Amino acid sequence: MTARSAAPRRSFRWVRVPLKILGAFVLFSLLLVLIYRFVPPPVTLTMLLDPNGITKDWVSLDEIDPDMPRAAIAAEDSRFCSHHGFDAVAIAQAMRHNASGGRIRGGSTISQQTAKNVFLFQGGGFIRKGFEAWFTMLIEAIWGKRRIMEVYLNVAETGIGTYGVQAGAMRYFNHGAGKLTRAEAARIAAILPLPKKRAAIAPRGFTRRYGNSIISRIGVVQRDGLDSCLK
Repeated sequence: MTARSAAPRRSFRWVRVPLKILGAFVLFSLLLVLIYRFVPPPVTLTMLLDPNGITKDWVSLDEIDPDMPRAAIAAEDSRFCSHHGFDAVAIAQAMRHNASGGRIRGGSTISQQTAKNVFLFQGGGFIRKGFEAWFTMLIEAIWGKRRIMEVYLNVAETGIGTYGVQAGAMRYFNHGAGKLTRAEAARIAAILPLPKKRAAIAPRGFTRRYGNSIISRIGVVQRDGLDSCLK
C-alpha cells in the first residue's frame, strides 16, 4: 500500500466514526421517543438532580380538569394547537421584548419545554437548544399534541421537589388535578416558569396578578377553540 492510498483511507476513517455516532444517536432518540409515546417517562434529569427529592404522580390527560391544559395554553403557548413545535411569532416578540430591557421573556413553546424537560437538562446554551429542536420535531411527529400536553403536565416542575399537576394540586389544594377549579388551574400555571420562587397558595404581587390574568384567558382559550387539538 502506498502512502498516497493510505492517506484517503485514514481520512475516511475520521469521517466514518462521527457518522456512526450520529447514526446511533438518531436511532436511540427515535426509539426513546417511540417508547415514551406509550409509556410514561419514569424520571427526568431535572428530577434526578433535584436535591429536594421527587414527588410525582402520573395521571392521564383525561383525568386532569380541562381548565388545567387551557391554563397552560393561556400562560405558556397560545398557538399550541396551530404551530408545529416552534412559534416564530412568539420568538420574534420575545427577542424584541428582551432587546428593550426589563424582565427576560422566553419564546419556547410547550412542545419545546416538554422536549427539554423529558430528554435534556436545564441550561446548556445553544448546544442544548440544538438537541431541544431535534427532540421537539420528533415528539411533534410521533406523539401528537394530546400526548405532548399530557407529558408536559406530568413532568413540569410545580413546586420544590414536586413534579406534575397531580402532585402540585395535592401539595397546594389537597385534592387531585381532576378537581381543580379554574382559579386553582390558573395559579399552578402562573408558577410554572419559577416554581421554586412562586407560591400557588395566597400568591402576592406579580404572581397574583399573573394568575388573575390567566383566569380570564382560560375563557378565551375555551371560547376560541385554542385547545381544539386536545379533544
